[in-house]
Amino acid sequence: MEAINSFFLEISSTQRALILTLGISFFWLLEGIIPFRILSYNKFKHAITNILLTLTTILINFSLAFLIVKTSDFVYINKFGMFSYFGIDGITRFIITILILDLVGAYFAHLFQHKISFLWPIHAVHHSDESVDTTTANRHHPIESFVRFFFTLIAIFISESSIAMVFLYQSLSVAFSQFNHANINISEKVDYLISLVFVSPNMHKVHHHYKMPYTDSNYGNIFSLWDRLFGTYMNLDLEKIRYGIDDDYDDQNNFWKVIKRPFRKV
Repeated sequence: MEAINSFFLEISSTQRALILTLGISFFWLLEGIIPFRILSYNKFKHAITNILLTLTTILINFSLAFLIVKTSDFVYINKFGMFSYFGIDGITRFIITILILDLVGAYFAHLFQHKISFLWPIHAVHHSDESVDTTTANRHHPIESFVRFFFTLIAIFISESSIAMVFLYQSLSVAFSQFNHANINISEKVDYLISLVFVSPNMHKVHHHYKMPYTDSNYGNIFSLWDRLFGTYMNLDLEKIRYGIDDDYDDQNNFWKVIKRPFRKV
């Protein structure tokens, strides 16, 4: 545990970017070997828009990283949180911290963007991808990066998380998001077993179905228990899944059109 804590306490921006790059590369290659669905698209052209959006997310997150460091240092050093109050430490603290960061920083951040009307058009950029693959994981409008950042700060306050734990969670979050968006074929039995604890590819594919109520389900990022606990878990025959959004806006996977999507005239 100490070794993990030390590594993520000193992890550099370059190392974090490397984790992101290696994850995309690994699942990108795996999609070619065991694809879930043969998508009729130019894989490289499709990736350009999503990678450009990923770069905007990286830029914003790195620009605001000092706020995460300051917030984390404040709550951790001043013992401002539930762990100090209840005297929780060790492996129990480690597990609960990861759970809180995932619940507040990912599940609630995602849920609110579906339920709050002015946030949905921004998050819809993520759902507008009609060829979901591992690059879709980081397809977020720049404004969404600020929304998710805000929820992460709240999660840090609640969890009294050290900066090492925040960086560890963010690295896990990136890896799991790339995994559950990946266009890979996993046996339904294995996928189901994974989904009992973690968000699996088949589980998350349902969330990207273009029609309600499936779009408003399976919000989890790492742990599937939040969807089961809050009643947002849904199943759908994989053969019926069609990616995208049920509207008439055609961005043709063009970066600038995707950026303008939330502000279009309806």
